[in-house]
Amino acid sequence: MAKKNDSGEYEHHVVGVRMRVIGTGNMRLYLADLDDIQVQTLVPIVMTPTTRFEPFRLPNLQSQRIRLVGKITNINESFKVQRILIFAKPVAQEYPA
Repeated sequence: MAKKNDSGEYEHHVVGVRMRVIGTGNMRLYLADLDDIQVQTLVPIVMTPTTRFEPFRLPNLQSQRIRLVGKITNINESFKVQRILIFAKPVAQEYPA
C-alpha cells in the first residue's frame, strides 16, 4: 500500500507512455504540465484499423501535475483509444519552501 502524503503533492517523473489506439491517420501526442510551461512532443503513432501492437514512447518530463494530450489534425482521421499506460515515478514529495 502506498504511503499517505500529508504535506503536499508528489513530483513525478514520466518515463514512458504506451497506448493501444486504432483508427486512421496519425495520433499526435504531447505531455505537458497544467500551465504549458513544460511541453514535450512525442513521436506520433501511425494508426491502423486493426493492430496487435501497443506502441511505446519515451518521454522525459517531471512535474507535479502532468497531462497527456492526443490529437488528430486532418478532417477524415478517426481514432478509438482502448488502453493507456503511463509509467511515472515519484521523485520528490514537495517543492522546498
